[in-house]
Amino acid sequence: MVRARNTHSPERLEMLRWTVRLGAVTAEALAQHGSWTLASARARLQAAERAGLLSGRRVLADAPTLYTVTRAGLRASGLRGFEPSHISVAGAPHAIACAAVAAALERAYPDHSVMGERELRLQEREAGQALASACLGHGPDGAPVLHRPDLVLWPDGPSEHLPVAVEVELTIKAPQRLLEICRAWARCRCVSGTLYLVAADVQRPLARALERAQAGERIALVALDALDTGDQHGQAPIANTVPSAA
Repeated sequence: MVRARNTHSPERLEMLRWTVRLGAVTAEALAQHGSWTLASARARLQAAERAGLLSGRRVLADAPTLYTVTRAGLRASGLRGFEPSHISVAGAPHAIACAAVAAALERAYPDHSVMGERELRLQEREAGQALASACLGHGPDGAPVLHRPDLVLWPDGPSEHLPVAVEVELTIKAPQRLLEICRAWARCRCVSGTLYLVAADVQRPLARALERAQAGERIALVALDALDTGDQHGQAPIANTVPSAA
């Protein structure tokens, strides 16, 4: 998946690869990911943008700038199988939230790696099977219809633990759709459990869906704003929420 070396610094390469894998990042998320100050993270992103490796766009007023890789940045990253991301206005809040959650999860679960949905899609395509996705049924050709999580927590190194699926929910889905997804995660056996990080107005509908799906033992529900109350080291208070990810 990684091509030959190039002349960029290890720090820049790691930043580019993190951006490729997630699709889009913010300076705020990068600061937590790299244990840098916000000013330092912003300077690194802007320098990469001037070099033609990243493209920064403030999609929403009063929201962080989203950075995505250019084709030059994709080549420099050495990662294969990806295309540059294009973030719409409608998708911007979710992209911002996913970058923040990814960085927070890295702090909360230092013995795990965090994977984005686009990297999971690539790996499942290469593997020819679901690795951390829930099956919603089967299509007309008999192929499984997969629901992929926004992020995945993978145990580092040899481990008997399965990955943890992570969903970031900002908006309310139709009740039947939400119920179908919860039931799919409840019966999914390629993950040890599912962690839902949800906006305030999503908590009650999702809790109802979890109760109807009888999925409380397989799905943990956590308020998204819990990520904003980490300790002095920046660790989000969500560690140990999913037992198998502890």
